[in-house]
Amino acid sequence: MHYVGVMEKLEVEVWSDIACPWCYVGKRRLQASLEQFPRRDAVKVVWRSFQLDPAAPAIPEEDVPVAERLAAKYGVSVDRAREMMDRAHQIAAAEGIELAQDRVRASNTFDAHRVVHLAAQHGLADAAVERLFRAHHSEGERLGDREVLARLGGEVGLDPAEVRAMLAGGAYAGAVRDDQARARALGVRGVPFFVFGGRYALSGAQPAEVLGEALDRAWRERGPQASTSAAPGCEIDASS
Repeated sequence: MHYVGVMEKLEVEVWSDIACPWCYVGKRRLQASLEQFPRRDAVKVVWRSFQLDPAAPAIPEEDVPVAERLAAKYGVSVDRAREMMDRAHQIAAAEGIELAQDRVRASNTFDAHRVVHLAAQHGLADAAVERLFRAHHSEGERLGDREVLARLGGEVGLDPAEVRAMLAGGAYAGAVRDDQARARALGVRGVPFFVFGGRYALSGAQPAEVLGEALDRAWRERGPQASTSAAPGCEIDASS
C-alpha cells in the first residue's frame, strides 16, 4: 500500500577520493546547497569510494613534494604545478577550508574509504569524510596508517577498537570495490562526481548554486537523465 503522505528520500551519491582537494571543496559546496534546500530532511547523501591512484603504496618509502607529484602527473613544470596549488588554496579558502598542500603526505586511500563505509553503518559517514579530508589536506596526517585511521575514527564517534578490528580483516573491501566498479560503469574519470536521484549527474566541484539547482531539478523530475556538466576536479591517473 502506498501512502501519499510518506515521501521517499532523494538520494545524492557522491564519488570522491580523500586525496582530492577539489572533493573537499565539493563537499563544502554540497553542504551549502543543502542548507538552502527547503526539503533538506528528505535528502540522503551517500558517500561513494573512488581512488585516483589505486596502486599507491599504503605508506610510500619517501615523501615527494606535492608540487613535484602534480608536475609529473599533468606533465607541467613545478612552477606551473605551484600555480595550480595556489588556485586550489584560494578557492578552498572561500569555502572555509585551509589547505596545507605542502604538508600533504601521500598514501593509499583504500583503508580510509573502508572507514567511511564503517562510519556509514553508524550514521557517521559525513562526519568521517569531513574529518579525513581535514586530516589529509590540512594536518598532514598519513591516511595509509591504520593507527591514524583508528584515532580519527574515534574522534568522530566510532570505537577505535572496532576500526582496528575492521581494518585488520577484509570488511568493507568489497563495498569499496563495488563503488569503484560502478564509477567505471558510469564512465567516471574524475571526482567529485555527483548523481542526483539515480541518474542526474554533475562532475567536478560545482558552485553551491549549481548543486542547488540540481537538487531542485532532481526533486521535481525524479529521474530524467541530464547532460553531465563539468567543473574543476581531480582526474584519475592515466596509468590506472
